[in-house]
Amino acid sequence: MKLGALGEDRLLNRILLHLPRVGGGRIFAGSADDCAIVETPRRKKYLVLKTDCVVEGVHFAPGANASDVGWKAMMRPLSDFAAASAVPQFALITLIVPEQTKVTWVRALYRGLCRAANRFKVSIVGGETSKTQGPIAISVCVIGFVEKPRAASRRGGRSGDDLFVTGHLGGALKRKHLKFVARIVESRWLTKNFSIHAMMDLSDGLGADLPRLARASKAGFDIDLENLPVARGATIDNAISEGEDYELLFAVSPRNRNRLEREWRRNFPELPLTRIGSLNRKSKIANRKLPLGYIHFQQPC
Repeated sequence: MKLGALGEDRLLNRILLHLPRVGGGRIFAGSADDCAIVETPRRKKYLVLKTDCVVEGVHFAPGANASDVGWKAMMRPLSDFAAASAVPQFALITLIVPEQTKVTWVRALYRGLCRAANRFKVSIVGGETSKTQGPIAISVCVIGFVEKPRAASRRGGRSGDDLFVTGHLGGALKRKHLKFVARIVESRWLTKNFSIHAMMDLSDGLGADLPRLARASKAGFDIDLENLPVARGATIDNAISEGEDYELLFAVSPRNRNRLEREWRRNFPELPLTRIGSLNRKSKIANRKLPLGYIHFQQPC
């Protein structure tokens, strides 16, 4: 079987079965989540680790502004930190480029990386470089922490929970996918003020990511398609399938709905927060079929 027939999620499921787990540290969230969140001895905080990459022709077009590419390369793992409600501290950069790449392009790339890192006070402390025949690839590893009571993962959703998303969905490929800002400030506020049962960032589209959160939480889901916060100029199908939104999707008790909506408007008046549905018992309510979002190995570049 080739990867195109298997797809990203099924490939990861097969790989994860054989990964070694050694040592005594407890793993709060592992390889199937947005970030790895692990316990360290005698610490009141979890260690949080994430690596992500951008590849020319997949995550950015050939000829894209190098500074924008650097910004996105750093913001992608920071968006996963937002999903964990974690605070990033250090980053490592791996740069893989053809030898004919211009030095001015690489310098502009690092300006973008540094601007994004500075936005959240992240120190770039090292990395690696390597040559390739192409395409260009940049991998960023971020390390930080999250307080144990505030750690979020995809796994904690409960039947009856409300599902919320931040911002607008759809149209990101035309507008914001090289310029988005990770929702770290918003996620930190959420876990400080509310019990967030499950959370993830929307990078592959609601149609791919919502089922992932529901499966991790051992739940089904029901959504109101007409209530999706569709971006101007986009369609409902774009909002479900297109990806690259980097907004937060989270599950919270319906008892908190009114207070959450009221306090969100007061603290983030420029950023919409929309209830799009709820989690339900798998055994009683069938999942609504959604158009798929972006699935690696199954989309044309």
